[in-house]
Amino acid sequence: MIPFIDLARQHAALRAELLAAMGRVLDSGQFVLGAEGRALEDELAVACGVRHAVGVASGTDALRLALTALGVGPGAEVLTPAFSFVASASTVVMAGATPVFVDIDPETYTLDVAAAERAVTPRTRAIIAVHLYGHPAPMDAVAALARRSRSRPRAAARRRGPDGRSGPGATWRASRSTRPRTSARAATGGWC
Repeated sequence: MIPFIDLARQHAALRAELLAAMGRVLDSGQFVLGAEGRALEDELAVACGVRHAVGVASGTDALRLALTALGVGPGAEVLTPAFSFVASASTVVMAGATPVFVDIDPETYTLDVAAAERAVTPRTRAIIAVHLYGHPAPMDAVAALARRSRSRPRAAARRRGPDGRSGPGATWRASRSTRPRTSARAATGGWC
């Protein structure tokens, strides 16, 4: 059987560095809000070209905080792909807003921008795009939709490098997922 993901192989090159970092955390006893977490946030801020970065416990937390930062709340609508992890919609509900499910592109499983455009209403305040199974959402088209929409929704995604992967040198910002099958759940905010 071919394994879905081989984390041991993926982490092999970083093993010594990862073990050293885990050792520092264990030795300090600061599992939350410690020096290692601050260092990660500082490095992410520099890599993303921003003043601050905030690490959170999950992609769900990142989406929830991003929606709150945007002022999304009761009466607002947030567009999100119909095919996604539950947090893409549940965080909208947590913010008091209404998720509006939008169809996906059958080739990439990401947000169908034409369908999203048809779903925009005067109550639309944000668009959550999801990069899935290695397919980045069409963020230039999503951002263009956000700019031309009468309700001025905001949209973004985590940074993507020239090779299509996330990381320094990339152009989009937002929440970052560490789940193997989800590249990112996105709304304005998150790590970068």
